[in-house]
Amino acid sequence: MNVAIVKYNAGNTHSVYLALQRLGIEATITDEAELLKSADKVIFPGVGEASTAMNYLKERNLDSVIKELKQPVLGICLGMQLLCKHSEEGDTETFGIFNNAVKLFKSDSDKIPHMGWNNISLNPSPLFNGVSNAEYFYFVHSYYTEASMETKAVCQYAGIEFSAALQKDNFYGVQFHPEKSSDQGAKLLKNFIEL
Repeated sequence: MNVAIVKYNAGNTHSVYLALQRLGIEATITDEAELLKSADKVIFPGVGEASTAMNYLKERNLDSVIKELKQPVLGICLGMQLLCKHSEEGDTETFGIFNNAVKLFKSDSDKIPHMGWNNISLNPSPLFNGVSNAEYFYFVHSYYTEASMETKAVCQYAGIEFSAALQKDNFYGVQFHPEKSSDQGAKLLKNFIEL
């Protein structure tokens, strides 16, 4: 199994690599187009800022490479947000694979960023095989993705129901961090690898 993790100066790349290693999978961290194209699975992680991340990807032509991938692709946190159509963070045009906007949480009562364990409500998706509805996953984010027809799980925070997971064709995304979400996060990563 040839798994590539997209390198673009995102903060959680190494923790995703280690989570896969715990599952017995040796992944390659790369920003080389040919390695991404030839991988069996591609993971697009991310902790960082949308406009800076998009600039890095565009400078290396990785924005067009990722959009054209035919194998399963999993976006995590910022990685999922960049697969959407637009982010309020830096007023950034993003990939447009998911027809969702990414918006800033606004709340007078809840702390921003949304950080910690929250339960999610599931729609059917192979990512969640063997994962219980209302299971808890670990979130860290100030921006959220609207719920849509492509939403495969929702979470609620600051009075907003937002997409905790998205799926369209071979593209999957999760707002939470499976690499920090204990056994259920490991199960989700294993499900993705086995797609």
